[in-house]
Amino acid sequence: MFICIREVAGTDIFANIIIQRKKAVIIIFAVAAVICVILFPTVIIKYNMAEYLPPEAQSTKALNLITDEFTNALPNADVTVQNVSLMESLLFKNELEKLEHISEVIWLDDIFDLLQPLEMGDSDTIESFYKETTAYYSVVVIKGKEKEGIREIRALLGDRGNVTGEASEIEFVQSATGTEVRNAMVILLPVIILILILSTTSWIEPLLFLAAIGLSVVINMGTNVFFDGVSFLTNAVTPILQLAVSLDYAIFLLHSFGKYRKTGINVEEAMREAIKESFSTVAASASTTLFGFMALLFMDFRIGSDLGVSLAKGILFSFISVMVFLPALTMCVYKAIDKTHHREFMPTFANINKFLKHLGIPAVLLVVIIIIPCFLGQTQTDFLYGYQAAFDEMTGQKYASAEEPRTTAMVLLVPKGDIIKEEMLGNDLLDLAHVTSVMSYAKTVGSGIPPEFLEKSITDQFYSKNFARLVVYIDTPQEGEAAFKTVEEITAAAEKYYPGGIYSVGQSANLYDIKTVVQKDNNRTNLIAIIAIFIVLLITFKSGTLPFFLLLTIESAIWINLSIPYFTGTSINYIGYLVLNTVQLGATVDYAILLAVTYMRNRKIMPKKEAMHEALGSSFRSILVSAVTLSTAGFTLAGTSSNPLIADIGVLLGRGTLLSMAMVLIFLPAMLTIFDGLIGKSTYKSNFINITKNKSRGEADKL
Repeated sequence: MFICIREVAGTDIFANIIIQRKKAVIIIFAVAAVICVILFPTVIIKYNMAEYLPPEAQSTKALNLITDEFTNALPNADVTVQNVSLMESLLFKNELEKLEHISEVIWLDDIFDLLQPLEMGDSDTIESFYKETTAYYSVVVIKGKEKEGIREIRALLGDRGNVTGEASEIEFVQSATGTEVRNAMVILLPVIILILILSTTSWIEPLLFLAAIGLSVVINMGTNVFFDGVSFLTNAVTPILQLAVSLDYAIFLLHSFGKYRKTGINVEEAMREAIKESFSTVAASASTTLFGFMALLFMDFRIGSDLGVSLAKGILFSFISVMVFLPALTMCVYKAIDKTHHREFMPTFANINKFLKHLGIPAVLLVVIIIIPCFLGQTQTDFLYGYQAAFDEMTGQKYASAEEPRTTAMVLLVPKGDIIKEEMLGNDLLDLAHVTSVMSYAKTVGSGIPPEFLEKSITDQFYSKNFARLVVYIDTPQEGEAAFKTVEEITAAAEKYYPGGIYSVGQSANLYDIKTVVQKDNNRTNLIAIIAIFIVLLITFKSGTLPFFLLLTIESAIWINLSIPYFTGTSINYIGYLVLNTVQLGATVDYAILLAVTYMRNRKIMPKKEAMHEALGSSFRSILVSAVTLSTAGFTLAGTSSNPLIADIGVLLGRGTLLSMAMVLIFLPAMLTIFDGLIGKSTYKSNFINITKNKSRGEADKL
């Protein structure tokens, strides 16, 4: 699905080397693939999205300070046990503390003397740890051992309760991601093979396509070992996106090879010409996708660079595999291609414009009407920055009821040295609407007892060399308006006593920081992607207007796609939004390039209506095959993933690809013909044929 724009110097030599050394090429790629298969299991997979916050984020600084100065980690799991007495709750805490991968358990006895009647304590504080016959524990699962720790807790709990929180979510993602990627591939590969069979004329060609792209996927995933780890998102999304986006490279090369073989030249010469024709074509098309992915590198939230590097690297490997490995492999099995030849199953769609041309003007009018509302709507989309709500729904957890109040821990670090000030801060925090309890030296031990009088094991829970630690428990979900407002209120209360000297960390604080960073990232990455692709289009077409029409076509599809959640009142994960903005642009602008280049070529010898008729007829099948493949990949991700982050990317990609296809096939042809004169005048050496010189005005109008 790509266009040959210009010949690249040196392709003759390049093609000759591949043809003459075809067996050596296959061996080299096969060895590289085997090595990468061996390396892949050693790639470190990261599951905590907060690790990708920029170093200057305050929660990142706070986490580093906690790690450097305190031995006690931040609670990352909430355990609920039902139908237990107060003493049974204390015994269960002891059982939790004995688990191998649990480093700390915080419960009521840490802040209240259980020898006293519960009525003597603050009711909100007591009920955040024990209410009626239900106990609530804050647990620290050892970092990196979330899977083992959560499974130990569940084994101890049985059917008496449940466990939630960050560690539980990480365990869920760890358990599900690998299986779901395999499930997606099991569904996607047969569909792609069917699409390829319908669009080719040999039973073996689809296998060659998959071999070339599949090998590049394996090499791409294996070479991730050279990084200090990749996110679970990158690990899950990259192979499927790489396969779907770059499959066209292989299709174009083999179609070109088949075309030259029909001219009667020998096999080697046909492949040489196919490589020469395809090299610049595939390179130009791959560059738009590459720049789209590379725009993610400019996100402050480093998940962008994690995903962008892997996807960009995948595009490069796919390009190399198609231009080097696939020709060598094809030269070795071309006789099998001949023996497995079959008739074309897919129609040519040569006259598809007879139907589509009637939709052009209504499409333009519709886009004019909805484009501004859609642009504004997509800027107001409600985002999810974590996936607690979806996780609760998937696992059947219910925590919104009065019987099971939610508690989210947030740690405050303030300068050490003034116990009275700590006590006053603790009192102010307890006055906030959603704060249920505060653990600090002043609140737990008492401001009247100097820390020097107590054992170090006690004071180390609250003090380091430079900081005092307060653990604040809030009864909001991890994210949302109430949670983020509470984070702001806690920060403001602390700033009143310690201006500019506080740090906060915890799931809500982390997500608040992610929200702040993402809002800055969005506009930057979009602008970079648009500028980069605009430059590619400008160089490709040498036109002052055509790049605007192509970008308007795809950006309109993106705005429509991303505004749907706003108009339907649904929330989407912010990563899906950010990734889709660049991926849909980079991956589907090729559809517009294909149609536009074909139209511009035809306009040199045909009037505009006939040129568009021929352009759509020759481009429709390629665009259809590519779009169906990519959208299938997206919907497969959505259908097989229980992780809402990955599922949102899948839905947006699947829907966005179909919208881009519709815009290119209906909206863009109308724009090209309406503004044909302007495009001709603003394009360097456009050489549009002036039909009035060759035909009468009446004959021209008939065309």
